[in-house]
Amino acid sequence: MRGLARLFSLLCLLALLGLGLAALYLRSVPVPEVTPLAGQVERIIVEKAARRMVLVQAGKPVREYRIALGFAPEGDKERQGDGRTPEGTFRIDRRNEGSAYHLSLGLDYPQAEDRARAKAGGYSPGGDIMIHGQPNAVPEGMMVKGDWTAGCIALTNAQMREVWQVAGIGTLVEVRP
Repeated sequence: MRGLARLFSLLCLLALLGLGLAALYLRSVPVPEVTPLAGQVERIIVEKAARRMVLVQAGKPVREYRIALGFAPEGDKERQGDGRTPEGTFRIDRRNEGSAYHLSLGLDYPQAEDRARAKAGGYSPGGDIMIHGQPNAVPEGMMVKGDWTAGCIALTNAQMREVWQVAGIGTLVEVRP
């Protein structure tokens, strides 16, 4: 019986340590009550310095979100692995319901000039830049802290579901410094 009590105590301690480690990397995010958007958005504006993404419909901002970026967000993406989020004007060119993150919308990066620059420099420009939710292992209502992606634009899962509904293939995405 005493061994069982020790085992139970050890398991409780390990669970508490696990929760403590999770708190270092995750934070809880409230889900505000908002009126659902109808129709499609015409443009998504990402302001890297402000860590903000704005959805534009009929020429007017209709939603604003706080975002996470690549782990080294300052400056334009130059090459694979630099941790930067590319700057410029892109279009959504693919949708993935089964990605490693909660939904994902792919951007048409690299573009011709990015590929040419990388070829001249002898390196890869990188790719697979997405707007997506949290990693699938992160519980609903939680968000990874800070800038953590490899160059993507990350939202909460609830926000990503909303963007998924109103941003289709061809939607313009402007990423500003």
